[in-house]
Amino acid sequence: MTDYQMLQTQIQQWRTYLSREAAMDSDDIDELEDHLHGHLDLLTSAGLSPDEAFLVAVKRIGDVNSLSREFAVAHSERLWRQLVLSSSNEHFDSGNRRLVTAVGFAIAAALVVKIPALFGVEVQSAFYAINLSLFILPVLAAYLIVQGEHDVPRWPLVASFLIAAAIVNGYPLAEQSDTTLLTILHLPIALWLVVGLAYTGERWYSSEGRMDFVRFSGELAIYYALLALGGGVLMAFTMAMFDSIGVDASGALGEWILPCGAMGAVIIGTWLVEAKKSVIENMAPVLTRVFTPLVTLVLLTFLATMLFTGHGIDVERDVLIAFDLLLVLVTGLVIYAASARGSDSPPDVFDWLQLLLIVSAVIVDLLALAAIAARITEYGVSPNKLAALSENLILLVNLLGAAYVYLQFIRRRFRFTAMVQWQTSFLPIYAGWAATVVLVFPPLFGFR
Repeated sequence: MTDYQMLQTQIQQWRTYLSREAAMDSDDIDELEDHLHGHLDLLTSAGLSPDEAFLVAVKRIGDVNSLSREFAVAHSERLWRQLVLSSSNEHFDSGNRRLVTAVGFAIAAALVVKIPALFGVEVQSAFYAINLSLFILPVLAAYLIVQGEHDVPRWPLVASFLIAAAIVNGYPLAEQSDTTLLTILHLPIALWLVVGLAYTGERWYSSEGRMDFVRFSGELAIYYALLALGGGVLMAFTMAMFDSIGVDASGALGEWILPCGAMGAVIIGTWLVEAKKSVIENMAPVLTRVFTPLVTLVLLTFLATMLFTGHGIDVERDVLIAFDLLLVLVTGLVIYAASARGSDSPPDVFDWLQLLLIVSAVIVDLLALAAIAARITEYGVSPNKLAALSENLILLVNLLGAAYVYLQFIRRRFRFTAMVQWQTSFLPIYAGWAATVVLVFPPLFGFR
């Protein structure tokens, strides 16, 4: 039996299963089947076999029909088997080739990070901290171009990395200066836009393409965190085993295994994201559902504590970084909630919770901005304070716009695509501001 015949048999079994529900007539089932064929076309074009595509498509249709959901649950065992055992030799061979390519690029990334050590540069030096993103992101961009299916203009990407490397290494940055720390923090953000262009190609100019890159970034962060946890446990066991025979392995682990493993894991994490997408639900939107209420509770508790105690926000450097990270986390939760949402989905209770989260973040941002402005007025401008002030203003505009769009969506005046367009439109703004901090702030403040 051919793949097409098997697929038609499976679709007929699914239709028979749905017909058991008395409330569903043939027109309803025909409409669902149209949706099913739409998912099948997308999944097979993404590289899944017809059998795999059918199982995933039925699972997705199950989100809108309870009887189809029962059918998907009954057949879920086959789907999980096919995550590790492909029924198609061609698909299996393609997966093997992609894995070999990923391992090759991971080894390359691991070797690149050790090149400065050949010239006596220590891993703990400021040079490594400043250039960390330049060690891995060009390799990641090259891997995405090789593995991707989009037309990517390569020379502008190469030029971007070379110009960034020339500037940050040409600046006389002192090891302990504020502008050095700002460069270390903002250079990866600016260069991540270059990676986004390598990932999406010409699709970067559409909100859907940029949202795909947002999904990829979130999934990569999760896979990388899991790989890092596993690597940390492995290193701990390795040190314990060698300690038991009187051998100190900490030097080799710190100088070789840790930096090389950290770089290689970025490529392997990318391979995992691409290998498992379209087969199982993305993890970032799932975690968004878990952490949105928790972060909302933290923000509301913080605001209540400030009101009760009357204490203002401290604007020391570490506190400013922590506040910015918190606001970035809130923005990320909003973006990833949008990434998993259908454009025609109606508002629900979670949307009200998202709106409450955004409003709470806006209030916290306004309080932080007031504290920073007061500190600048009293003590003058510093690189950290100006960077924090500007970044918080950008985040404030983003959050205010998100609150407005969410409110209009809840009132059924906007479709949810408006939220996707608003959030993805800020990606170039974030990257542009990060590039400004890296290029302009050091000479503007005398590299101090």
